[in-house]
Amino acid sequence: MKPELIQKLKTIRHDYSKHQLLEENVDPNPLKQFSVWLHEAFENGDEMANSFILSTVNKNNMPSSRVLLLRDVSHGGFTFFSNYASNKGKDMEQNKNVSMLFLWKELQRQVRIEGTVQFLPEAESAEYFKSRPRESQLAALASEQSIVILNRKVLEDRFYELTQLHENKAVPKPAHWGGYLLVPNKIEFWQGRESRLHDRLQFSLTANQDWKIERLSP
Repeated sequence: MKPELIQKLKTIRHDYSKHQLLEENVDPNPLKQFSVWLHEAFENGDEMANSFILSTVNKNNMPSSRVLLLRDVSHGGFTFFSNYASNKGKDMEQNKNVSMLFLWKELQRQVRIEGTVQFLPEAESAEYFKSRPRESQLAALASEQSIVILNRKVLEDRFYELTQLHENKAVPKPAHWGGYLLVPNKIEFWQGRESRLHDRLQFSLTANQDWKIERLSP
């Protein structure tokens, strides 16, 4: 690493002073509070406000993270779609405990979500698949996600082959592709504040299925 970059990493500072997060101002339902923050992030010009980092753990207890897109907040949780046979799909098959992380940099906010995943009903996955652009549908068929391939030409040739095969026909949803629902048991809202005295409000699901709100030290 170049010396000037090392120096920059050591000295870069940010002023966190745009907003505050107080107990009296949050919705007691964290899913509703999340929707408020997500809407504000889009309204603030963040076109990728629904992007998040999904972290899973494999059979060897090794964690792995990647960026995905949130598609809905419903059924008491957070919906996203993926390839069931991918590395993350295999992780979630053997360990349903996962976490999500949303970062809205311009608003100096992040949300951490912990919970368990389950499959969405097949009918909902099929309905969403039909709504996707045709090229995205074909890509879901063409890609054996996470499998090692020789080069990009292999992927492009398969995409072209499927394009020709399904010309003037509906693209079928592959059986290995569909939706997940993350049902949360803990959600933390983080708001940057001055002097690094950040606001952290944690919602934890109780045995009675109520949400308990606690303030965490930054």
